[in-house]
Amino acid sequence: MPTFTAFTTLPGKAQAEALGAAMERLEPGPTGVGVFELEDGSGLWEIGGYFTEAPDPTALALLAAAFGARDFAISELPETDWVAKVKRELSPVVAGRFFVYGSHDADKLPDDAEPLLIEAAMAFGTGHHGTTLGCLKALDRLATAGFHGRNVIDIGCGTAVLAMGAARIWPEPVLASDIDEVAVEVAEANVRANGLEDRVRCLVATGFDHAEIAASAPFDLIFANILKAPLIALAPDMAAHLQPGGHAILSGILNEQADEVIAVYAECGINLVTREEIVEWTTLTLQQSG
Repeated sequence: MPTFTAFTTLPGKAQAEALGAAMERLEPGPTGVGVFELEDGSGLWEIGGYFTEAPDPTALALLAAAFGARDFAISELPETDWVAKVKRELSPVVAGRFFVYGSHDADKLPDDAEPLLIEAAMAFGTGHHGTTLGCLKALDRLATAGFHGRNVIDIGCGTAVLAMGAARIWPEPVLASDIDEVAVEVAEANVRANGLEDRVRCLVATGFDHAEIAASAPFDLIFANILKAPLIALAPDMAAHLQPGGHAILSGILNEQADEVIAVYAECGINLVTREEIVEWTTLTLQQSG
């Protein structure tokens, strides 16, 4: 079945959400509409729709004009077996001691590596993205330097690859949370596939807002591989839930955004230890003062 997309941008959340709502009333209607703020500092919001029938270009042009948006870019996506494509194109990733792989590459597992199995169907969080790779490398550096995480949490865990990385090298239980119930189901499936059910506990939570998280705080290591805006919003809660001398590994940050994140966390008493750029993404390792 063919898939068509139509994307545009405009400034302002309210206008973007109104345009998204208007798109849902189109005929033929979209199967889904998304409205997202671009993380490039432009202040623009992206509005996109997915269609199983070619959308009406005239109707889209009228919508764009009515809301003051740019002309919609309409595309037809090729029919692709994405899982097969990922299996063909995603090779294993080495991040320090960690070896992230799909089951189709199980025969390539090195004897001296800490294995992290992430299936190809769950591609974000396989380690190929610069943010995940950066966080695993930061974890490896901390452990190599002698740090031992005894109370670790992964906020916005996605596939739970970071939580599982910590559980592979330290015996203490690790918490992993995500705002998205589907992401938590994926995380739990990965935890089972890696035989870490008794080591990694997955929760549905917004940030630190969960009774089990509150009861487990303060943490000596917190992962948060999300995006700049939620990282900045989380800074005060991060300071409240991180023990003195504890570390935070943050990513999902474009290189040009890193200084702003560093400054906000420094105001909360969490200071830069190391930073690493991988392509356009920066990973920060920070430490709570005291």
